Formats: sequence, C-alpha cells, structure tokens
Amino acid sequence: MADGVPAPAASLLFAAGERPDTAGVAALSRVGSAFSISHEPSGQGEGPRWLELLANGLTFDLVGLAGGDPAPLPASGHLAGLPAGLDGAGLRAITLRPGHHLAAGGRMPPVLKALASLAAQLTALPGVQAVAWHPARCWSQPERFRETVNAWLAGGVFPAFCLAALATAPDGGMHSEGMAQFIGQELRMEPELVGDRAEAAKLAVRLLHWLYEHGPIEVAERIPTPNGDSVRLEPSANRRFVRAWRG
Repeated sequence: MADGVPAPAASLLFAAGERPDTAGVAALSRVGSAFSISHEPSGQGEGPRWLELLANGLTFDLVGLAGGDPAPLPASGHLAGLPAGLDGAGLRAITLRPGHHLAAGGRMPPVLKALASLAAQLTALPGVQAVAWHPARCWSQPERFRETVNAWLAGGVFPAFCLAALATAPDGGMHSEGMAQFIGQELRMEPELVGDRAEAAKLAVRLLHWLYEHGPIEVAERIPTPNGDSVRLEPSANRRFVRAWRG
C-alpha cells in the first residue's frame, strides 16, 4: 500500500473444490483469449500454485490455483449484481496481481487496464461465482464485470460499480472507494447532491468517468450536467478527495 492506496489486484471466487488448476488456465489461454502463460513453476507439495501470465506485453501473477492453498479471501465492502445474502466465507479465491517488476508502476493506466482486462477474460473459467476488485473492496457478478470492463476498454464509460464503489457518509453524502487507484483521489459528493439517491448514483457515474478522463483535481472546476445545471469540483484540504457541490 502506497500513500494509503491499496495495491492493485483482482480475485476470482469459487465454491470450495471448484478452483481451476494450471491445466484449466492453460486451456483457456488457447481458446481465443488475449493472454498466454509466460512461466509455470514446478513446485510440489503444499503451498500456493501459481502461473505467470502475459497480456498486452505485461506480466501478472495468478496465485491460489487448485493443487495448493487458495489465495486469501479479499475484503468485501460492496456487492455489484450479487445477492445480498451471498456466503462469501464459503468461497475460495485465486488472485491476479501485477508481476514483481511492475510493482513500482502498478497504478499506471496501462497496467490497471491490462489487469482489469485479464480478470475479465478469466471470468470464462468454469465455476466463477464473483470477481473481487481489491482497491474498491467490490465483489461483482462475473458477467457484469466482464461486460462493463470490456465496454470501457472499447471506449465506453468507466465501470464505476466494478472498479470503484460508492458508500454513504455519516452526514448523508456519498464517497467513492477505489478511485484513488486511478487518479490518486476519491470522489466526495456533498449531501446537497444526494437528496435522490438513484439520481445521485447516476451523477456519481458521470463524475467518476469525468475524473478518470481528466485526472486529479488541483483547482476548482465546474462541469455541466445533462439537466443544464453544473457541479463544482474542488480538492479537499488534504488533496485526498474531490469534493462535489451543486453549481
């Protein structure tokens, strides 16, 4: 964790006994996926089973495969498209993270995009129950994760409820979780913008996409909204948040 921002990683979650092994991942890599296996350790006995995967010229470690110990279960703070009663404790994880040589550049846009793309491709593995994007503590339904991430990578809207999440603040405002991974700041919507929570969520999606496209806020900005109003964005005193106010 650097500057309070968690290291980028994504986990795919399976029922006990359903995690894929190295052969299963290798089979997926041969059927039209845009990744390959660049290194396969030959460890024996107990311990993690892992592969090094190559995608877009970058390498990622996939750990926790069957035949060894699962990866640690990631934290769950938000569910996207999953039932509220999901028994997360009964699931087992395999985890994808940038390779060691990418550790210093893990927050660079090409690395984050490749990580999200590769996680989306791995949802084609049999038995995936959920995808967890660690920096947002967000667990998503696999098809939802794949579709929204692929649409974003094709030029669409930033997948706000898969790669970032929204939480309610004690004063009734809303704030993002996970956006700092991309721009170094989280969005904070003041209570005056959150009277109608459904509309506030739609506005948050627009603002998160705008922030992804434009980067961190250093000085106050005004951006228009579809209804003809505007939203004022300004950095918080500690520069960790982008505060959003009405016009």
